This record gives sequence, structure tokens and C-alpha cells, in this order.
Amino acid sequence: MKGIVSVCCFVSLLVLAAAEEEEEVLTSILRDRSHIEETLRLDSEEPAGDYAAALQRLRKIYHSSIKPMEQAYKYNELRQHEISDGEITSKPMVLFLGPWSVGKSSMINYLLGLQDTPYQLYTGAEPTTSEFTVIMHGEKVRSIEGIVMAADSSRSFSPLEKFGQNFLEKLVGIEMPHKLLERVTFVDTPGIIENRKQQERGYPFNDVCQWFIDRADLIFVVFDPTKLDVGLELEMLFRQLKGRESQIRIILNKADNLATQDLMRVYGALFWSLAPLINVTEPPRVYVSSFWPYEYAPDTSRDLFKREEISLLEDLNQVIENRLENKIAFIRQHGIRVRIHGLLVDRYVQTFKDKMSFFSDPELVFKEIVDDPDKFYIFKSILAKTNVSKFDLPNRDAYRDFFGINPVGGFKQLSAQCSYMGGCLLDKIEKAITHELPTLLSSISSGKNPTLSSCEATGCGEKPKNRYRRH
Repeated sequence: MKGIVSVCCFVSLLVLAAAEEEEEVLTSILRDRSHIEETLRLDSEEPAGDYAAALQRLRKIYHSSIKPMEQAYKYNELRQHEISDGEITSKPMVLFLGPWSVGKSSMINYLLGLQDTPYQLYTGAEPTTSEFTVIMHGEKVRSIEGIVMAADSSRSFSPLEKFGQNFLEKLVGIEMPHKLLERVTFVDTPGIIENRKQQERGYPFNDVCQWFIDRADLIFVVFDPTKLDVGLELEMLFRQLKGRESQIRIILNKADNLATQDLMRVYGALFWSLAPLINVTEPPRVYVSSFWPYEYAPDTSRDLFKREEISLLEDLNQVIENRLENKIAFIRQHGIRVRIHGLLVDRYVQTFKDKMSFFSDPELVFKEIVDDPDKFYIFKSILAKTNVSKFDLPNRDAYRDFFGINPVGGFKQLSAQCSYMGGCLLDKIEKAITHELPTLLSSISSGKNPTLSSCEATGCGEKPKNRYRRH
């Protein structure tokens, strides 16, 4: 009996020793992560008071100066982009896109230090991520279902309900306490599988991707050396990325799997595959490295990979540090589009009233206007009177659909959108675009506290002026 006990103890000691040895080996092959915290400055404290005050000021400008015109002329039905308070106050969003099993989830695990923890995202050689996974900051680690995220108005994900319940079942939120997640939110997406029809996903995959693309501050499109083929779904994805080239970063992952000469050939093949999809003078930056926690393979360009990784982290840090400036610029750009939309609707309404007579058929008159707006100088008159760039004008055909849903008789002219207490919609949105938002931006750049001035709080007794009223 004693012999059996001795053997059991000996076996237990061997197992324990083997486990300790395996842990030592694993620790020895893990890559040093100190440069991540240094580059992203995770130990530095943020001026929370000034940041909160700027967000409050931005929210006030949007609600008082931009949203009234947005609602009066139903801009959301033209662009399908409604800005909520949750979106104004949300952290910068980093979106990961690309084919399946190229290392998107592994890269997130590496940046957050989640490898070999119970909270790491599942990875594997097969397609593993079938959901849109939003990784964000929270007081404790917990998982949130998509239907809960969409129902929470304090978050920026409530508009996702329009994609249906099938999609919400494929939406998952993960909250965890982490210094990096206090400043940024990561979104992991299902990998692109070219041999699968979009309809088989059960929800409009491209439309969902477009929603996240429109709101992302930085977009990582990840490839690996074995998946450089461009199919229909990837081609559609790059069409959706047009206009966002400044936010795209191409990542050639798992680069230490190749010898230097083969890596150069793969790098050239990647550009060859993407060239027809990215029609810009300056192509997006391509980062070549292996973004996972383990040491680089021997006899590879370790110094190059390390420099590439630090460059990518600096890009990420730039987005984090400029998040407030980017948010203000985004709201201003949105305000410019809303203003142009209001001016166009006003012009359509004015033209319709001018063309109507006692014997005219309203439907035929307006159909003639909306079918050929150039005949009535709808868009040219906007360019001539308001100094609007022609590159900011929306598609003419979009207004045919817009007025098909919203009768022209349901809109007032801008001259009628004035009140004694509230002022004129056009005056307020122009003041926000030309004065209030640039002033807020410059106050942040100069380090001043962006609080409300006494005149902004009380109005200083000024009476609103109707610029359209005849004197």
C-alpha cells in the first residue's frame, strides 16, 4: 500500500514538474509587450474634466443648431444615418475586416494581452468568428447579447435593430476592465468566405459592414500570405470602403511564416490584387508583421517586424489622442450635409410653388421637377447662392426616392422656419458650421476649457433675425 502511495506521489510530482516546465517554456517564447503600453501611453492620465466639458458643448451645438434642421427636412430618410448621444460620446472605434483565419481575433488578443486567459477571443485555423464582436470597457468581465446592446439607448448600437433579429443574434458585446479599452473600442467581424452566398448568413452582411465602416475611426483590413485572392465579397467590401482611404490600414499578417525573398513576392502580389480595388493616387499604408503574442520565427526580419508593429501602434495612438478633434470634425461634416439637404429641399419646394397654377396637376408638375432638376437649376442655384462645393452635393436620383416617400407639400420653406425665441434654422446651422464648431476645435487645440460663455448661456438679450423677411 505504501508503495502505491509513493508511486502516486512520484507521478504527481512528475506532472507538476512537467506543467511548471511547460509554463516556463511558454513564458520564454512569449514576446515582450512593454512597447505596446509605452507607444499607446496607457500609464498616462487623461484630463477627464476638459474632455467631458468639450463633449457637453459638442452635444449642445448638435441638438440646438443641427438637429432641428435635420428633423424638419427628414435628413435621416435620405442618408439613413441618425446621430445619437451615444454616438457623440462613444470612444473611437477600430474595425477589423478581412478573410477568414487571417489573425484578426489573434491580433485583438495580442493588443489586449488576453492570450491564455479565460477571456481570450477564440481563434483557430478554421473560420471561427461567426459574430460581430464588440470589445469595450466595463467594470467587470461580462458578455452582452446583441438584443440588449440594441435596446440600450446609452450605447451607440441602437440603430442596428433595423438589420433584424437574425443579425442581433450574431451580435455580441464583451465588456472588460482594461486601460486600452477605456480609450478605444474594438470590433471583430466574421471573416469573408468567398464560396458562401451572402443570403446564407441570414442577414444583410454588406449593409452591416457599411454601418460599422461609416462609424469607424480606424479600419484594419487584415490578410495573410495564403489568402490574397480577391473574390466578389472582398471586392464588394472595398467598394464600401471608398471615400475612407485615409482610415484604412492594410495588414499583411503572419509575415514571419515566410523567408525574406518569398515575403517580397507576397507583398507585391498583395498590391497587384488590391490595385484595381483602390483607385487612389496614394495607396493605404501596408504593415508587414506577425501580430500575435509569440516570438517571431527564427531567421526572419525581426527588427523590421518590430518597427512595423510600433508604427501601427503609433497610428492607433494618434486616433486615440485626436478622438475629440475627429468627433468635432465628424459633427461639422454632418452639419454641412444637413445644411445642403435643407437648401435643396427648400429649392424643390420653391420651384414647385412657382410652377403651380390653378389648373395644374400637382403630381405631374412635381414629377417633371424631380425627374429633371437640372432643367429648373435646382442644384446649380444652390452652388451659386450658398458657395457650396459641387463635390458635397448628393446624388440627384436620391431625391426622387426621397420625395416618393415624403410629399413635397409636407415641407415648409426655409423662410418659414423661423421663430422669435428659437431663431432661424438656417442661421443656427450656418453659425454652428462657420463659428461654433471651429471655435470649439481651436479651444481644444490651444488647451482652453471649452465651457459655455455667458452670452451662449443667456443669449445676451439678442433678438433672432429673419434673414428672409422683407423690410
